[in-house]
Amino acid sequence: MVKLLGIPYDEHSSYLRGSAGAPPLIREALFCPSGNLWTELGVDLGAVGALEDGGDIVIEDGPRAFEQIEEAMFALVQHGSAVIALGGDHAITYPLVKAVARCQPQLSILHFDSHPDLYDAFEGDHWSHACPFARIMEAGLGQRLVQVGIHTMNAHCREQASRFGVEVVEMKDFLDDWLPVFNTPVYLSFDIDGLDPAFAPGVSHREPGGLSMRQALRIIHGIKAPLVGADIVEFNPLRDVDGLTAMAAAKLVKEIAGKMIAQL
Repeated sequence: MVKLLGIPYDEHSSYLRGSAGAPPLIREALFCPSGNLWTELGVDLGAVGALEDGGDIVIEDGPRAFEQIEEAMFALVQHGSAVIALGGDHAITYPLVKAVARCQPQLSILHFDSHPDLYDAFEGDHWSHACPFARIMEAGLGQRLVQVGIHTMNAHCREQASRFGVEVVEMKDFLDDWLPVFNTPVYLSFDIDGLDPAFAPGVSHREPGGLSMRQALRIIHGIKAPLVGADIVEFNPLRDVDGLTAMAAAKLVKEIAGKMIAQL
């Protein structure tokens, strides 16, 4: 069974707030009768025991927020559930990965994004949504980090990528037949702004030149190692256009969940 967990938290957003409001709109799009719950891999998410919605966690502001997120995620993954977390800004990925790593010490991370999110600190905030993968790699939570879709790399983040041994596939070098190969369980973190704004305009940081939905799905469908957890983050409903980004996020939920179930 795959479980959904809403994380309505955007306290570490640097430019615009709003992604805390995303989880219910992703669910609304996912269960909208305009489509159905069959995935491209032939999995019916509407079947009994396929997909369970755990609702949104109630997050206290302040220093306990990350602890709450970690414990809510751990409560699910410790019993073997594959969980898709619905953010929220990208800062939530650090406590989510901490929870999964407690059960999966040999963990690989596949990260879709326009931005590498490897800053040591951003605007004075070490926990910014621009920093989660620096915190993850410092803590040794990921044996391997592969980033795809990046097209905003600056000098500092290049230094950080080199420091942590991150495998970065920038958009300028991306080939349609590229697929990562993993030998350990995989956690997938999908920042929706990794998609080109033509497919997902509802983000705080629009970066033209990103992935198409089909390119992203091909990579997700091509994962061969166990997919043990995932998050979809940075959808900002305040910036969406006619619900396009909500539907894009829901499509990602469907195909990630379908991949998780198909591997069982």
